[in-house]
Amino acid sequence: MELATLLQTILTARGSDLHLLANLLPMIRVDGDLSPIAGQNMISADDVKTLLFSIMSEEQKELFLANKEIDFSYAFSDAARFRVNVYCQKGTFGAAFRLIPMKIPSLTDINLPDITHVFASLKQGFILVTGPTGHGKSTTLAAIINEINRTRRTHIVTIEDPIEYIFKPELSIISQREMHLDTHSWDLALRSVLREDPDVVLVGEMRDLETIRAAMTVAETGHLVLASLHTNSASQTIDRIVGVFPEEEQQQVRLQLASTLEGIISQRLIPLVSGGRIPAVEILTATAAIKTVIREGKNHLIDNIIQTSAESGMISLDKSLARLVLNNKVSKDVAMAYSLHPEDFVSILREKK
Repeated sequence: MELATLLQTILTARGSDLHLLANLLPMIRVDGDLSPIAGQNMISADDVKTLLFSIMSEEQKELFLANKEIDFSYAFSDAARFRVNVYCQKGTFGAAFRLIPMKIPSLTDINLPDITHVFASLKQGFILVTGPTGHGKSTTLAAIINEINRTRRTHIVTIEDPIEYIFKPELSIISQREMHLDTHSWDLALRSVLREDPDVVLVGEMRDLETIRAAMTVAETGHLVLASLHTNSASQTIDRIVGVFPEEEQQQVRLQLASTLEGIISQRLIPLVSGGRIPAVEILTATAAIKTVIREGKNHLIDNIIQTSAESGMISLDKSLARLVLNNKVSKDVAMAYSLHPEDFVSILREKK
């Protein structure tokens, strides 16, 4: 069994992920669903190890054996790149390969609302892209960064683990820093970024208190900071950021967040009736009302503000889902499964019909 054959299958099937586990068939994810790759046999534990070690450097092997897991990127000829996570399970090796297309799509290509172009035009502030794993956060961030790259003369610094999309400098110059290869830690990279004369900073993922603290500090100093977070909604995002800090610091964090936040894009990739997937998005823009409720810790009011602030570019996830259903792009049952508030979703559909 050749790894190249398995990776080519993802490209041919327009899939997103490949999973390799000992004593199982290779599995591929297409349009969100996992299925075995036709014509392949189960992979033994030794074969999984051989396949994975064939694409790892000696340093990566050492890190993996020491830590029992590792993230890295892998270039598959000129066709695509993959973000690879290798891990241990039941005493054997496993891996997940996530496809990173060579071409960076535009915000229009990936069907994001017009307000995202406004986010890309900002000179400073904090933009967050949130959602579950595998729902397009990295692609949305890449599309925003590349719009800045094509339209403005800036220095963009990305901090990633690992580097995913490769940017080709156009009007901007771009420094892409990969964890372990170009820096030893998120904390160190974010502390040093202000000495690198950046205009725009991309933080691949805010993982802990120190990363969040450093990212907000960079945004406070007059830079545009973009970052991702694994949360389900805009209000949950605010709760997560504030809640990760000790109680005695939380009021100061609310003040920082209220002064720097410009927008939150919370997204899901929804299966289309015609095949493929399309994003449903919740958009929060940092209006005066939003900043006030963040400062005062009244995050329970955020959902209501989003629902009543369409003129500011905001939209709830349920309204986004309802639009997809009304435009016959997504089935009602599928949309309902992704709704955070099914009663609101049904109510919106009734109002629109």
